[in-house]
Amino acid sequence: MEVVNLFELAEKKFYKMTDFLENSNSYELQLSELENYLKNDGSDLLRFLLIGHFKSRGVGDIGEFVIGSDGYKRTHKRIRSRVIKTLFGKIEIPRVGYSKRNISSLFPLDAMLNLPLTNISYVLQKNLILEVIKSSFVESVSSIERWTGVKITTKQAKKVIIEAAEDFDKFYEYKKDFENKHANELPLMILTFDVKGIVMRYEDLREETQKRAAKKMKQKFSNKTTDKRTDSKRMATVASVYEIDRFIRKPDDIYSEFFKKLESKKNIKRPSPISKRVWASIEKTSENTIKKMFEEALKRPNYETKEWVAVVDGDLNQIKKIKHYARKFDINVVIICDIIHILEYLWKAGKALNEKKKVEQWVSEKFELILKGKSSYVASGMRRSATFRKLEKTAREPIDTCARYLLNHSDYLSYDEYLKLGYPIATGVIEGACRYLVKDRMGITGARWGLKGAEALLKLRSLKISGDFDTYWNFYERNQYNRNYTVLYQDPSILKVSS
Repeated sequence: MEVVNLFELAEKKFYKMTDFLENSNSYELQLSELENYLKNDGSDLLRFLLIGHFKSRGVGDIGEFVIGSDGYKRTHKRIRSRVIKTLFGKIEIPRVGYSKRNISSLFPLDAMLNLPLTNISYVLQKNLILEVIKSSFVESVSSIERWTGVKITTKQAKKVIIEAAEDFDKFYEYKKDFENKHANELPLMILTFDVKGIVMRYEDLREETQKRAAKKMKQKFSNKTTDKRTDSKRMATVASVYEIDRFIRKPDDIYSEFFKKLESKKNIKRPSPISKRVWASIEKTSENTIKKMFEEALKRPNYETKEWVAVVDGDLNQIKKIKHYARKFDINVVIICDIIHILEYLWKAGKALNEKKKVEQWVSEKFELILKGKSSYVASGMRRSATFRKLEKTAREPIDTCARYLLNHSDYLSYDEYLKLGYPIATGVIEGACRYLVKDRMGITGARWGLKGAEALLKLRSLKISGDFDTYWNFYERNQYNRNYTVLYQDPSILKVSS
C-alpha cells in the first residue's frame, strides 16, 4: 500500500528555501532582502504545514449519522469545502456534511476546529482588532495585508468589531470570581468617570443634538454661521472602579510635585490600583454608566467595609447623580473634585490678573492655599483683586469663572483632610482612560461613527487598557463555540471524537 506524504507541499517548500539559502547566489543578498524572502516564503511554508495537518486530521467523519438538537437523524454524507482566511493566507478545508432532505446540514469538523461563521480565523480577527483599536479601519486592514498578505475589507472589519464586543458584560460577570484576592484587604473603593464627545453620523446623534445640528445646517446654508461640527457629537461616558491602599501625604507634598525643581522632589512609591475595571459607553446615558459603576463596586467582596471615594472633574450634574445613587444604594461616598482641574482654572485666572513673569508665583501661592483647605478665601481674594484693578467684564471673566468654581464646589475641596486620609485627589486614572479610549482613537480627523461601531470599539479598547483583552478573547472564543456549535447537536460530546 502506497504511503501518502501529507506534508509533501511543506517539505518541498522547506527544501526549496534551504537550497536557496545555501546557494552562493543568496550570499549577495542584504539582510533586508533575506528578511523579505523568508517572510513571504515562510508564510507559504506555514500555510502548507497547516494544510498538511488538515489532511492528516481527516474530514470530520464521526459515523454513519449525526443527530441534531432538533432530534432529526442526518444520514446523508457529502464532502464540502470551506475557505478560511488565516494568519498565513487562505486555507481550503474539506469536511463532511451530514444532511437530510429539507433539514440544515451539520459539519462536525467545523465544531472540532471551532471555525468562525465568518471566513476570517479567530487569530486573524484578534490581530485585526488590535490594529483597529489603535488606528483607522483603512489603515488597519492595510497593515494586516502588509504583514500577512490577507485582504480584509473595511466592511468585514467593522462586522468583526461589533461581533467581538458582544460578550463584554458577560466577561466581567465571569471575571469577578477570579479577581485578585489582595483587593479584598484594601481600604479604599475608588469610583471615577469623565465624558468625551465623539463625532457621529447624524442619524446616530441623540434627539436633542439632532435638532441643534439641523438648525445649524440651515444657518450654514444661509451663510449665518461658520460653526464647524459643534452639534455633531455624542458624549461617551468613561468610568473606572478600582481598589487601592491609602497614600497619606501633606499639602506640601502635592505642592512640591508641581512647583518645586525636579531635584527637590521626593521619589515616593505610590500604591497601585487593584482589580481595576475601565469601561466606556456611548450608547448608554451617563446616568446609566454611573449606575453601572455603583453596581460593579457593590459586587465586590467586603464593599461595605471600605471607604468609598468618587473623584470627579466638577460637573455638578454628575455630582448630583453620584449622590442620588449613593442614597439609593445606602452607601456613604466622599466626593472629591480633581485638583488638576483647579490648577487649570488658576492658571487662566493668574494670566488675567498678573504680568507674565508673576503668573507662576501667583498660581503657586493660591494653589498652596487651596491644598490647605482655604479655597473660599482664595475665591474671594481674587474677586477683590479684579474689582480693585477695575478690570472690564471680558478681562476678568477667567477670574470670575475660577472663583465661581471654587465657591460652588467648596464642599468637595477639603484637600488637607483628603490627604490625611490617604485619598486620591486627581482623576489621573480616568483622564488617561478618556484620552486613550475616546480621544486618541475616536477623534481621528474626518471620522464619523455609527452608534454600534463606536460602542463596540469603546468596549474593546477598554478591555485593552484594563489588561483584560487576551483573557477576554479566550472567553469570547469559548462562547462562540457554545453559541455556534454546542447548541446544534443532541449529544455535543461526539464532537470530541475525530477520525
